[in-house]
Amino acid sequence: MLITQAFDGEIITEMSPDDAASIESKLHRAVQAFADRANWFPTYKRMECLRRLARLVENETEMFAALIAREGGKPITDARVEVARAVLGILSASAGPEHLAGSEVPMGLTPSSQDRWAFTTREPIGVVVAISAFNHPLNLIVHQMIPAIAAGCPVIVKPSPITPLCCLCLVDFAHAAGIPEAWCQAVVLEDNALAERLATDSRVAFLSFVGSAKVGWSLRSKLPPGTRCALEHGGAAPVLVDESACLPDLIEPMVKGGYYHAGQICVSTQRVFVHENLFDDFVTLFSERVQMLRTGDPLLPDTEVGPLILPREVVRVESWVQEAVASGGTVAVGGTRLGDRLFQPTVVLEPSPEALLSRQEVFGPVTAVYRFSNLPSAVKEAGNLPYAFQASVFARDISAALCAASSLNASAVMINDMTVFRTDWMPFSGWAQSGLGVGGIGHSMREMTR
Repeated sequence: MLITQAFDGEIITEMSPDDAASIESKLHRAVQAFADRANWFPTYKRMECLRRLARLVENETEMFAALIAREGGKPITDARVEVARAVLGILSASAGPEHLAGSEVPMGLTPSSQDRWAFTTREPIGVVVAISAFNHPLNLIVHQMIPAIAAGCPVIVKPSPITPLCCLCLVDFAHAAGIPEAWCQAVVLEDNALAERLATDSRVAFLSFVGSAKVGWSLRSKLPPGTRCALEHGGAAPVLVDESACLPDLIEPMVKGGYYHAGQICVSTQRVFVHENLFDDFVTLFSERVQMLRTGDPLLPDTEVGPLILPREVVRVESWVQEAVASGGTVAVGGTRLGDRLFQPTVVLEPSPEALLSRQEVFGPVTAVYRFSNLPSAVKEAGNLPYAFQASVFARDISAALCAASSLNASAVMINDMTVFRTDWMPFSGWAQSGLGVGGIGHSMREMTR
C-alpha cells in the first residue's frame, strides 16, 4: 500500500498492510499478556515509561509536525500545536493512575452489615482495540492508545490507512521508552472486514472508535456481550450570535472554528445563527476574513487552510455547496475547488433547512449562515438535528448566554469561544448519533477500568 501526501499525492512511503495471521498473532500476544496477572505491567513502570515517551515525542516535534502536515494535510503551524498537545496528553496520562482508586462501601447500616468492612478497587478492563481517524493522526492516537497503557490495558491501535505514519512512529517510540511490545501494538489495515473482525473479537474487552457514525454504530451492534465501547463521531456544530454580541471580538474565533484543518474536525463550526440586527454586518466582516485565508501547501508557514484528505472529498464538498445554492442559498465567499485537492474556504448564506449543508456534517471548509429574530427559536433550530456535540454562544448579555447554553442540545457549550475548543483533561463526548461514552485522557482511563 502507498502512503501519499494529502496536498499533491506524492508518495511518502510504501508498506505492507497487516493480514489475518498478523492480526491473530498480535491479538494473541495482547491476550496472553493480560491473562498473566502475576506479570502485569506495574503501575509505577507505566508512569515512568509514559514520562519518557513524552520527552521522546517532544524532542522530535518537527519530525512529527512534518508527518502530520504531509500525510494528513494539516498546516504546519497547526501541526506543531497538535504535537505539543500530544506531549501534554501523554504527561497527563502518566499522572492518571494516581486517581484510579476505589472507595469504601458503608457498612453497619443494617444489623446484617454490622462488623463488616467493604470497599471497591479498580482494575484494567482487558485488551483494548482502538480504531482511529485521519484528521489528528498523532493526537487521536494519544487519546485512544495512551489512556489504555496508563490504565494497565494491552492496546492494539489501528490508525487510518491514509495516515498511519504518526501512529507507527509513536508506537516505536513507546517501545523505545520501555513499554513492552505486547502492551502496545499497531495494525495497519486496508481491509475493512479484517478491521471489523478485530474490533468484534470476543477476546477484546473495550473498543475505542473514532470515525463515521455509520461504521461506529454498526460495529457496536456486532460487539459480543460484555464488550464495552466508546464511539466518537461527528456533528454539524452550531454557533449562536446574540444581538448583544461584539462582532469585532468574535470573527477570529469563528473563522478558526470553521476552517481549522479545512473543516475536517468533528466539532468544526458549520452552522452560524446570527440575530437579524447584526446579520449584514456579521456577513461583511466574516466574509472579508474568510476571503483572506491563505490556502495551499500545508508545509508552508503562512498556509492557514490545507487540502482535503482525498480528491473525492473535494468533489463531494463542491456538490454540497452547489446543492445548497440550488436550495436557495447564496455563496458569499468561495464555492469552488482549487484543483483536485483544495477547496476554497466558503460561506453560504441561508441555504434551505433541507439542504445537506444544513442537516449533515460537511467535513470541509464551508460554513452556512442563517438569520434569526429571537434567541429561543434559534436555539430550537440549532438543536433540530440527530447530532449533539459542541456548540458556541457569543453574547455580552450574560442572561442570554446562559439561557442559550442551558437550552442547546449539545454536550459542551462554549461562551464567547470557538466550537473546536477543548483541553485534554475535560470530558469530550458526543450525544445521540454523535457518539457514546466519554473521551478526554482521565475519563478514557476510567472507562478502560472496571
